[in-house]
Amino acid sequence: MRILFMGTPEFAVPSLDILNKDHDVIGVFTKVDKPNMRGKKIKFTPVKEYALEHDIPVYQPKSVRTEETLDLIREMNPDLIVVVAYGKILPQELIDIPKLGVINVHSSLLPKYRGAAPIHAALIHGEEETGVTIMYIAEELDAGDMIMTGKTPITEEDTLATLHDRLMEIGATTLLEAVNKIGDGTAPRIPQDHEKATFVRPFKKEDCEINWGDTKENIFNFVRGMNPFPCSHTYLNGKIFKVYRVEKLEKEYDGETGTIVDFIKGRGPVVKAGNGSLILAEAKPENKRKLSGGDLINGNYFKLQDKFN
Repeated sequence: MRILFMGTPEFAVPSLDILNKDHDVIGVFTKVDKPNMRGKKIKFTPVKEYALEHDIPVYQPKSVRTEETLDLIREMNPDLIVVVAYGKILPQELIDIPKLGVINVHSSLLPKYRGAAPIHAALIHGEEETGVTIMYIAEELDAGDMIMTGKTPITEEDTLATLHDRLMEIGATTLLEAVNKIGDGTAPRIPQDHEKATFVRPFKKEDCEINWGDTKENIFNFVRGMNPFPCSHTYLNGKIFKVYRVEKLEKEYDGETGTIVDFIKGRGPVVKAGNGSLILAEAKPENKRKLSGGDLINGNYFKLQDKFN
């Protein structure tokens, strides 16, 4: 099968790799390269790096809506287009080109958590299970018919990083199975229940601030759902603290929510929440390195009754 692959970040690489081993990947579309953090050296996307290492032609159009790009895809004549975290919305003219359609790997169990941040959302909302959905792309965002899903439980130890990596691998193996079903004509088209659809938009900085008045369970899920990116944060005396990990504590303390109410040696400062309290187990003070809870105590970053705001 002649496959045109569209993807950009690390999440897409295992999917590209597994297809490249079993099918004819005729080209890769990926987003335009950007300078690194210091703005000097151009950094290739992870998908581009893989494609170059495996002699797969790479295309980086600024837009997939121009006639030039659409004509290029028509000339390539793919049987199937596979999209994994490409980062661009495809027009109907492009969707109509390949005879077997355009499919996508979406990192949630649709119709739940359509949109840009489904892995974050599953953790933040305390889901006990998530997964990937292989679906046909429609013009409406993440609304196409489903082919199949791959599932995984979510544990209390999971963070965005661990769940991302697990779904990355599940996505690749589930994708290959779906592509093979498309190839032999056995792939189903399962309509989504659009009335049950939920949406998640990209996070802005103001979305990442911890609400210490919330329950300890919700704060715990919020922090791990933001770890490592974009990272939850809080403020003390005008300075930002990025919070990477908290631990739930059943002990009740008097005082206002968001207040440092205790220090537990070797574990970290204790912050009062809307119910119970939380140990600040890993955080990064402004202009400092990431520190364990014990090091936050030893570094005298907080005093009893300090209040986050």
